[in-house]
Amino acid sequence: MNTLYLKEMESWYKNQLLTNTLPFWFPRSVDMDFGGYLLMRDADGSLIDDDKAVWIQGRAAWLLSTLYNTVEKREEWLQGAKAGIDFLLNHCFDTDGRMFFHVTREGRPLRKRRYFFSETFAVIAFAAYAAASGDETIAAKARELFGTCMQYASGEKQLPSKFTATRPSKGIGVPMILMNTAQQLREIIGDERCDTYIDQCIKEIEACFVKDGIRCVMEQVAPDGSIIDHIDGRTLNPGHAIEGAWFILHEAVYRNNDPQLIQLGCRMLDYMWERGWDKEYGGIFYFRDVYDKPVQEYWQDMKFWWPHNEAIIATLLAYIITGNEKYRQWHELVHRYAYDHFSDKEHGEWFGYLHRDGSIAQTAKGNLFKGPFHLPRQEWYCYRLLHNYLKK
Repeated sequence: MNTLYLKEMESWYKNQLLTNTLPFWFPRSVDMDFGGYLLMRDADGSLIDDDKAVWIQGRAAWLLSTLYNTVEKREEWLQGAKAGIDFLLNHCFDTDGRMFFHVTREGRPLRKRRYFFSETFAVIAFAAYAAASGDETIAAKARELFGTCMQYASGEKQLPSKFTATRPSKGIGVPMILMNTAQQLREIIGDERCDTYIDQCIKEIEACFVKDGIRCVMEQVAPDGSIIDHIDGRTLNPGHAIEGAWFILHEAVYRNNDPQLIQLGCRMLDYMWERGWDKEYGGIFYFRDVYDKPVQEYWQDMKFWWPHNEAIIATLLAYIITGNEKYRQWHELVHRYAYDHFSDKEHGEWFGYLHRDGSIAQTAKGNLFKGPFHLPRQEWYCYRLLHNYLKK
């Protein structure tokens, strides 16, 4: 194990998080007039829109609460987290109990989606804030909302369907995000349902989405796990599968380095690194086709910020768990590419979208999909992972 490399990375990630990434967003993004956060920002931090994406409101509240819980008990982080929690509770739930996806600055509803990811991020935000503040009412809300998410996932509570019943399918996103939501709920405030539910999610991912015969992790499959040989069914998202890989590796560590989970997580990482890494220009492709046919989406060969955050975590975690030099080399490769191409040396934080050759496609650092989550989570997770490992 290259201890010098790990020490350098520990210092790097902590410094980037606290002196580069976090100051871009806070305190200026806390909306002192209406609550929540103003996160749709251009390269220099100027606002390009004052609408609020509900799932990113939850992510930002989770981040500030988590930093307070694990890095330093700064009062501004706790108060900043409270601004997001109060906004979620007061403005982001519809009368049917579901959450909105997109609201105005004041909190008036604009849009709901057919999935429940706003709810999952509210769960982890409530849990982290409950741990930071000691508010048992918020802890109870986190557990209650997690139960609702499980009901949506099982079909006990029905959500509007986007498609007809002609070609049924299921996506890896639901077991992935619920696995990680359960992991955080369990580790932050505790919930006796989580271990069993995590097992269920992992079994579904391995049985239905991981295809060892073709070295692939599918994004979407038929209900029985078979490949749907149509454009949507063949489309892979390497970054998403790599994110799922590190969720499973995280679980392996939690379970005293469970060898079966280590093997599963590493297989997923290996398969999708092979399919996703651009050998010509570097970086991770956004979409690929399972049979190497043309991909429908025009942004298929672009480089988005978040798959690189997930790959940085996954490769570092795989290296620390296994000691396999291959993963250190991959980590160094994706780390250097990402910080060389996405990072804004003038204003801090990362640009979100690059062309295939690594040139900047547009300058926004915050919108309905990008905000203070994937990058600061990566830097926080890697710093904490390395800090704890080196301390042992």
